[in-house]
Amino acid sequence: MLAPRPLFSHRPYWAARFGVAPFLPMSRAEMDTLGWDSCDIILVTGDAYVDHPSFGMAIIGRLLEAQGFRVGIIAQPDWTAAEPFRALGRPNLFFGVTAGNMDSMVNRYTSDRRLRHNDAYTPNDEGDKRPDRAVIVYSQRCREAYSDAAIVIGGIEASLRRIAHYDYWSDKVRRSILLDAKADLLLYGNAERAIVEIAHRAAAGESPKTVRDIRGTAFLHSGNLPEGWLELDSTELDRPGPVAPLPDPYAMTPLHANASRQTDKEAVAVLHLHRRPPRHDRARTVIRLPAYEQVKDDPILYAHASRLLHLETNPGNARALVQRHGDRDVWLNPPPIPLTTPELDAVFDLPYARVPHPSYGGARIPAYEMIRFSVNIMRGCFGGCTFCSITEHEGRIIQSRSERSILREVEEIRDRTPGFTGVISDLGGPTANMYRIACKSREIEQSCRKLSCVHPDICPNLDTDHSALIGLYRKARELPGIKKILIASGVRYDLAIRDPAYVRELVTHHVGGYLKIAPEHTEAGPLSKMMKPGLGAYDHFKALFEKFSKEAGKEQYLIPYFIAAHPGTTDEDMLNLALWLKRNGFRADQVQAFLPSPMALATTMYHTGRNPLKGIHRDRGETVTAPKGLKQRRLHKAFLRYHDPENWPLLRETLRRMGHADLIGNGKRHLIPLWQPSGTGLGGGEGARTGRKHGPQRALTQHTGLPPRADGGRTARGPSPASPPPDRRPQCALTQGSPCGAGKRRGR
Repeated sequence: MLAPRPLFSHRPYWAARFGVAPFLPMSRAEMDTLGWDSCDIILVTGDAYVDHPSFGMAIIGRLLEAQGFRVGIIAQPDWTAAEPFRALGRPNLFFGVTAGNMDSMVNRYTSDRRLRHNDAYTPNDEGDKRPDRAVIVYSQRCREAYSDAAIVIGGIEASLRRIAHYDYWSDKVRRSILLDAKADLLLYGNAERAIVEIAHRAAAGESPKTVRDIRGTAFLHSGNLPEGWLELDSTELDRPGPVAPLPDPYAMTPLHANASRQTDKEAVAVLHLHRRPPRHDRARTVIRLPAYEQVKDDPILYAHASRLLHLETNPGNARALVQRHGDRDVWLNPPPIPLTTPELDAVFDLPYARVPHPSYGGARIPAYEMIRFSVNIMRGCFGGCTFCSITEHEGRIIQSRSERSILREVEEIRDRTPGFTGVISDLGGPTANMYRIACKSREIEQSCRKLSCVHPDICPNLDTDHSALIGLYRKARELPGIKKILIASGVRYDLAIRDPAYVRELVTHHVGGYLKIAPEHTEAGPLSKMMKPGLGAYDHFKALFEKFSKEAGKEQYLIPYFIAAHPGTTDEDMLNLALWLKRNGFRADQVQAFLPSPMALATTMYHTGRNPLKGIHRDRGETVTAPKGLKQRRLHKAFLRYHDPENWPLLRETLRRMGHADLIGNGKRHLIPLWQPSGTGLGGGEGARTGRKHGPQRALTQHTGLPPRADGGRTARGPSPASPPPDRRPQCALTQGSPCGAGKRRGR
């Protein structure tokens, strides 16, 4: 793998003479104040503009500014017309389009496909400030505004839709977002390297439409295979069984006759690919996945394509992928090379204002309120949890900031952030304790094909030493003016127990009464489909947590999170989880149900009924049962909230059906009582609640039949939320005989 060009090694563009803007402009008036006649690049985002390194558009915008480009922001524009997309004029180089920090469909709809009425990334938490499938809609409006402008799409929404993907909201396989957005280029994953290279090449006169050789990009390709490239058929690498040929397929370069096939033993071995095919130049090899027209109607081929895509995600050995869509190919270059520590430091050291744009006045933006006193110390996750998008978006290789850079940001918060009281709310990242943890061997890391470094067990090549993180914690809390450093990110507890010194440090100094962790389930079946550790690791961590809390003279609680309705979960599994919760004194006040996000391996299980962690075959291989339908999803959530009287009628019916009527009664050994409190059990239980957040709604989106707006707009907007009663209490997470204290879960 060739070393990439350093991120800040480009000669700055001539517009660097304008200097640093206090905020990237959102209006012509701001451009005039800066002395700009035009913008070189305009970023369109579904989030409010917060100039903070936790917001993607701020990172990309400030990075491009540091390269010398004039960057404007169009935040949460009215998408029903093209005029708002003309607010800053035509960009000299290109539009950069993102849905924001969240997928727009996840942001707007619950796991039960119910419309949300709020948006944490919007001033005053107001809902309906972004459209469904925002990247598509924004890109189309950019094209309407300036038909000749180049459009580059990116962010998590584009990343997770870069090839044909199952869409939970329409319950069908959709084609690559590139075609629907009519974009010239797609950037996936951490896009700093790609966006800087594209910008400088565009400034030199090269159109983004013709850029074809940058890692972490996807584009539409027509014509023959480029000269000097070898094409491998994915079905020869991981054989799914008979494949119906497409009419008029591209001519494919055949594999060598001795190309190896998986044995039956290998086909059932988790996380291991076939034996290596004959030697070839991986940098000039492309793997052809089954076409969109094939995978949309064939679950086996969809599962096969999903498995191959995830096996080609290590930037050290990944090959390019190509997938036919009609008469064109979607071409995916290998993933981007992770940023080095000095590069990541430089990105976080850019001149962020660290507050929302002044145009929002005193409006409260909940997402900003959540992170304004927190520090992101790393990127990436090697956990590989099948339901999570962090790994798919940020990569499996941990990218860590230097200690000096992190401490400097803590001081920035102390000195510059309004309202700071001395408490850092989080010093973490996607996973709090993966900081500076990596493979012991660079060579092994670059050649590894595993989907997880910690499943089914922690890899012996993984260095689990937490001493660097312990040292960081100690130095951070010794800074003048810092009263407390809290750790609110998820702790990977199976890693933590490998280093009890870390657990002692965490528990003694950095737990604010509650610590969130995520065992997700208690039963082996769903845990194996999640790629999560067994409950033994949780029990070990709990013992250490309680021991060190007692030694510190503190009363502290673990807050475990669980997922309902995950693929591979049976009714019996949920019953056993409910019994575990009752036995341990937990009552869940919030319930998280599995949401099939695009491209996730768990989503593949949900859609296809096959396990892509193992070889995919038509006539053998592991099948996966996925809870589907509102009734079964309601039931699984009801088991998590066994203590709620609204759920008791449903649970009584289910327990009798399952042959567990002995669990119905008024004793301690029973799960639910025989009696029903007056006025309860009439609302239908989980998934059928009433009120502002739970009112009955049809599962309709703006693209599938919402009624027209009264104002004549082309897309419908949801109803304005009613104001909550003044005495309404916030919902808790899980409590164990203690008051509510945990915040929202991150990284989902």
